[in-house]
Amino acid sequence: MKIILDDQSCAENLYPFTLTRSAADIRIGIMTLRQKWEYLLGEKVQTMLESGKAVDKMAKLVPANLLPSEKIVKAIKQGKDYDKGIILQYPFHIFQYNSLAIAADFKLLTKNKRSKKISSTNTITGKEIFIEEGAKVEHCIINAVTGPVYIGKNAEIMEGCMVRGPFAMCEGSVLKMGTRVYGATTIGPYCMAGGEIKNSVFFGYSNKSHDGYLGDSVIGEWCNIGAGTSNSNIKNTAGEVKIWNKMKKKYIPAGVKCGLLMGDYSRAAINTSFNTGSVVGVACNVFGVGFPPTFVDSFTWGNKPYELDKALDHIRNWKKLKGQSLSTKEQNILSHIYHQKNNHA
Repeated sequence: MKIILDDQSCAENLYPFTLTRSAADIRIGIMTLRQKWEYLLGEKVQTMLESGKAVDKMAKLVPANLLPSEKIVKAIKQGKDYDKGIILQYPFHIFQYNSLAIAADFKLLTKNKRSKKISSTNTITGKEIFIEEGAKVEHCIINAVTGPVYIGKNAEIMEGCMVRGPFAMCEGSVLKMGTRVYGATTIGPYCMAGGEIKNSVFFGYSNKSHDGYLGDSVIGEWCNIGAGTSNSNIKNTAGEVKIWNKMKKKYIPAGVKCGLLMGDYSRAAINTSFNTGSVVGVACNVFGVGFPPTFVDSFTWGNKPYELDKALDHIRNWKKLKGQSLSTKEQNILSHIYHQKNNHA
């Protein structure tokens, strides 16, 4: 049975990450939601947005923000009702469910495969450690008793790093020397990470290269977090954290712990201090005296508007650093976000 992922009904509540991607392309665990479906089904899947008006009436429509499992896929293939499972209704659910997602992806990706032998220079506890070919891990402490540890192809963990699972590190990413990582954390492909990180997800191509604390957070693609930048993940009262929901135009509860939710192409200056439950939109440059607002709208430069041409030029510069270029599709998406924001201002 063909599956179509419904990425339209869930997009608004997953702001800011669905401004620039389908909900199906959100990363949680090791893979994106779409990649999980394709891995389990053994075939490519489309979303409603991609299918447009040509949605196959015989296809099974499933929520794009549903965390798939072998059990769910089996039920769908047999034409049976399936357990609704875990739904990523809001962006903070990404880090809240990341532990479960890492464990599930680890099981899928390592089944019937043999890990690259880990170097004897490392101190290892636990058995659920898998290292893909080309990965480099030397002189580190890794604890997989608390959860599985997955090191992707050509990734590198530099000397002196301390990693506590569950932990996923995707292709080409790097942990700088002396980085301290608590689970459940995902470092997406081609990211650079350093300092202290706990229960956070980096989608890909982003940098947090220096000291500073990041906890209970989600960082999109092509972001850069300056040296010394930290976020609070719990209120001084230990009370409920609330985040701004732009579509509902009100604050909604996010649990006792929630740090920074940063959309694609955004950056923070050195020594920036983010309050609990901070939401940063797309293409922002966060800097200034004192704490930034807990909500920074897309295309913001300090406390002023970020002009589109200037933003695109700066994004091109950042992409060049990783040997990439800004595609026409990305430029069109960013232009749409910019004009939509200004038309509703």
